[in-house]
Amino acid sequence: MSAVTITAAPAKALPGEGRIGLRANVRHIGALVRRNALQIKQDPESMFDAVLMPIVFTLLFVYVFGGAISGKGNQQAYVNYVVPGLMAMMGMNIAMAVGTGVNDDFKKGVMDRFRSMPIARSSVLIAKIVVEIGRMLVATAVLLGMGFLLGLQIHTSVLELAAAIGLSVVFGASLMWIFILLGLTMKTAQAVQGVAMLVLMPLQFGSSIFAPPTTMPGWLQSFTDYNPLSNLADAARNLINGGPVADSVWMTLGWAAVITAVTAPLAVAKFRKKT
Repeated sequence: MSAVTITAAPAKALPGEGRIGLRANVRHIGALVRRNALQIKQDPESMFDAVLMPIVFTLLFVYVFGGAISGKGNQQAYVNYVVPGLMAMMGMNIAMAVGTGVNDDFKKGVMDRFRSMPIARSSVLIAKIVVEIGRMLVATAVLLGMGFLLGLQIHTSVLELAAAIGLSVVFGASLMWIFILLGLTMKTAQAVQGVAMLVLMPLQFGSSIFAPPTTMPGWLQSFTDYNPLSNLADAARNLINGGPVADSVWMTLGWAAVITAVTAPLAVAKFRKKT
């Protein structure tokens, strides 16, 4: 008796499959944002870093470094220097959590279920960024609250303070694409965190976030001049304290645009192909 070979006809694509319109894409992003927000509601401990980190860092740097940099008993002047800088630091630390979260979701199989759905691949990643922006705003609010308790003064206006917050959010969102790409590339969440810290530490401490670059060696001053965190810290500082902002703002927006334009397509492509 001869074997009969049955060849299955290739499945036909469903009408409209692969052609997701803008309205549907926005709807998918909204549903995924709600899903991620409900996860935070069910696990409030995931907000500890956004709530506690600004408090710890503000107290630590004001009372440990404030006297050394601004003079003993003159910590209040340092508050107006360091708090705007810490706004840049908050965005970077929150962004790092996105990479570890994406890596962990792949380990749990969550991302595989999303990729099997008829939704745009980018919507999964954009929804994560939207939720992390919310966490970033919470961290910034706590940071400013601590700053006001320690004597932070706004020498400009509420609108310029809002502009400083918005600038920090835009730059922080661009950094999230880097860490998403890192989370999709590295094998474990611990590896993502380890590599991220190797990048974060030189950028944070080799910037104008904590101390004026004039106190640094010449070679380090050159590094801070090209450090995007210095541009963001200087822009936020001048928006709050008064001073020229045009160059720092445009440099920060330029960095954010370049980072997003390069890493966002790479992250989406990696998400599609990751096994």
